[in-house]
Amino acid sequence: MMETVHKKANWKNLVQLIRATNPPKFLFGFSLFLSVLTTMAGLSIPLLASRLIDNFDLENLNTTVIVGIVIAFLIQAIAGGVSVYILARVGQHIIAALRERLWEKLLALPISYYDSHETGDSVSRMTNDTGVIKDLITDNFTGFVTGIISVTGAIIILFFLDWPLTLVMFSIIPIALLFLIPIGKKSAQISRSLQSKTAKFSAHLTRVISEIRLVKASNAEEREYRSGKSGIHNLYQLGLKEGMIQAIMSPLVSSLIIVVLVLIIGFGGIRVSSGAMTAGELAAFFIYLFQIIMPLTQIVVFFTKFQKTIGATEKVLYILDLEEEDFTEGKWIEHDNELVLDGVTFGYDDSEKVVYDVSFTAKSGDVTAIVGPSGSGKTTLFSLIEQFYKPQQGEIRYGDTKIYEFSLMSWRKMLGYVSQESPIYAGSIVENLTYGLDEDIPEEKIIAAAKMAYAHDFILEFPNGYQTEVGERGIKLSGGQRQRIAIARAFLRDPEILMLDEATSSLDSHSEIVVQEALKNLMKGRTTLVIAHRLSTIVDAEKIVFLEKGIVTGTGTHQELFSTHTLYQNFAKQQLRIQDQSYQ
Repeated sequence: MMETVHKKANWKNLVQLIRATNPPKFLFGFSLFLSVLTTMAGLSIPLLASRLIDNFDLENLNTTVIVGIVIAFLIQAIAGGVSVYILARVGQHIIAALRERLWEKLLALPISYYDSHETGDSVSRMTNDTGVIKDLITDNFTGFVTGIISVTGAIIILFFLDWPLTLVMFSIIPIALLFLIPIGKKSAQISRSLQSKTAKFSAHLTRVISEIRLVKASNAEEREYRSGKSGIHNLYQLGLKEGMIQAIMSPLVSSLIIVVLVLIIGFGGIRVSSGAMTAGELAAFFIYLFQIIMPLTQIVVFFTKFQKTIGATEKVLYILDLEEEDFTEGKWIEHDNELVLDGVTFGYDDSEKVVYDVSFTAKSGDVTAIVGPSGSGKTTLFSLIEQFYKPQQGEIRYGDTKIYEFSLMSWRKMLGYVSQESPIYAGSIVENLTYGLDEDIPEEKIIAAAKMAYAHDFILEFPNGYQTEVGERGIKLSGGQRQRIAIARAFLRDPEILMLDEATSSLDSHSEIVVQEALKNLMKGRTTLVIAHRLSTIVDAEKIVFLEKGIVTGTGTHQELFSTHTLYQNFAKQQLRIQDQSYQ
């Protein structure tokens, strides 16, 4: 699990993470100053109230004391309100900056990260965990700081008012700590588990809902319901445990408060009757008691939230500490060169190699077809060329230069990729056509690319034309339409190296004819690598590379391989569905 593979975070990591967002220090400091001012004003009210009680006379009211109480209330209200707003601004700044860093990091992480992490898990890091950190700052941190000031100030004043009564009141604290500390630790443990289980449940929901058509087509509703129900039950059990902790804490704290009140009433009454303290001082004692109890609750809540935030910090730091792709570092591309794969070996893990010692050259301007049975590593070779992964052995060169020496941005900029299921994202057709292109593309250039891809006519048939929304994953488009949008996008990219990954294998015969014509337009004058099962796509290729179980077992033209390579001949008969006599 992710939580077990990275170092545990602590409060220093949290502070460093917050400091890295460059929070507005002046606003934060001013907010704390106002919070301290609010606390000091609150502490002065009981003292002023005690003087008013001890010298209460309707005919001769102490105007100065009353004005002091009113001023203290106003300071407490205004300074407290402004402090809360300022701290909310600071918290929103921190969470926005943190989410910006995370978003930038998630976009820069290599494909291998997404191979081993569910989408919902990454989304949870961006939303839930950063929200937890923000809540600690805006909702709990000020309460923690002012709580400490309030408790410390109240205790000092209580000792000043009557130290024997104060000692009696605080005699209950050691007993309370015996219960509260272990319960607090258990609460923090449950909170971490609940956070982790919630993230997993969110990831499961994201996966199922994003593939809802597969779920329904496979009659898997009942299976997914049971799986989701199990996750809900786990959250329910943890919620019950959290509720049990609260059920223990609430009456325990209430009982302790009642015990303290009884002690103060009993012993305080004795002190007043003996003249050791006044009635006003005893009243102030009660007010200060509540000024201690409320902040103590805030402090306990802070430490509970702090443990939860540390857990969130671990997960955020885990992503931020991952190695990312460097898009800009490297040489400029040297154009119109050969693409050379030299002894390339790669496996997604150490147990099994997907491609082994693959070597071939794709000449500039030529079509090189890569064919072979399913699972032979064809698409993996494309992923290696795109630098989604690096070979474990061997190298890929463009001309005499290893492709890893070019800047990643410039290398991928000269690649065009059209796959069997060309990715379309929710948005308009024109947004999909120009996706990933920095400069503003003139409308006539977009239309020209669409015409070359045989997409212009069907686009105009939509009521909104190029502004038509295609729906999630392009659901409103047919397979052939999605392919032609992808080809038009490739035209606009004007790639030097074109990679076609079974671009027509899932189309009907009519759509395939149209898409094939569009591909022929796109392939003119470009170095083309094509993966295909259909003879019509590869028969005219200048070179065919035959892969079997990740190993190159033959290279040559179609005629050469068909006459000399038994495996290719069998593959051609079975997979390409050709007749022996046509090519002998």
